[in-house]
Amino acid sequence: MDAHEKGFFTEADSVEVVTGRNANAKDARLAEVMEVITRKLHEAVKEIEPTQDEWFEAIQFLTRTGHMCNDWRQEFILLSDVLGVSMLVDAINARRPTGASENTVLGPFHVADAPEYEMGTNICLDQKGEDMVVRGRILDTEGNPVAGARIDVWQANDEGFYDVQQKGLQPDFNLRGVFTTGEDGTYWFKAVKPKFYPIPDDGPVGQLLGRLGRHPFRPAHLHYIISAEGYDTLTTHIFDPDDPYINSDAVFGVKESLLADFRKESDPAKAAAMGFAGPYWDVSFDFVLARA
Repeated sequence: MDAHEKGFFTEADSVEVVTGRNANAKDARLAEVMEVITRKLHEAVKEIEPTQDEWFEAIQFLTRTGHMCNDWRQEFILLSDVLGVSMLVDAINARRPTGASENTVLGPFHVADAPEYEMGTNICLDQKGEDMVVRGRILDTEGNPVAGARIDVWQANDEGFYDVQQKGLQPDFNLRGVFTTGEDGTYWFKAVKPKFYPIPDDGPVGQLLGRLGRHPFRPAHLHYIISAEGYDTLTTHIFDPDDPYINSDAVFGVKESLLADFRKESDPAKAAAMGFAGPYWDVSFDFVLARA
């Protein structure tokens, strides 16, 4: 028996026997990863003690999850999302100094090459929904304005759909735009108040949520990718703190620091100055970028 072979498989020595076989792995990182995964998986099986039928049901669930994957839908990413793993991986890879804005998940609906607009442009192309103004500053961790910051923003409409989900119903690039800050680091644009929406729940992941007594909804939010020379790129959201699902986001994307100030403005003079016919939502949020 070679030194890395740990003998015959037993319940007590299962981890050592299995991981010992990987001693000659050509990729040290792969061997490290498989050691941890094998150890944790075996620990779970020993604690749960599944029946053969239960284990086969788990295998069938993963099989169905794979069958739902195609060019436009990735059910395994959805599974990662609802288990909180996507957010955990993101948090580990986006550790930043105190005071810097936090990352959250990119989501599946970002579109490259969105139109570039001047500050103050209305990115709602079909004029449906409750009017909204979003404003704030892009700062560094010392509180200085960041000039030349590129702000790529996108959102769902007032019915909870992105433009790519409603081809032919929404105009292309509806509720999407790119803005660039000037010397004072301020940004502002017009849009409409977004609405909460469900993640795809017609597959095995949605069935799992149902069996766990969980809903599939994400609270209302706006997406941002903010980049500037010399700074870490920030991929994040801002959230409506009064949304009914703010405390139970299906994919765990909400962070307390990303709750924005959504204020209803009813002053006719202010509405007229903004070009709105009636009340509108005034949303303010400052982003803080960390040095690269």
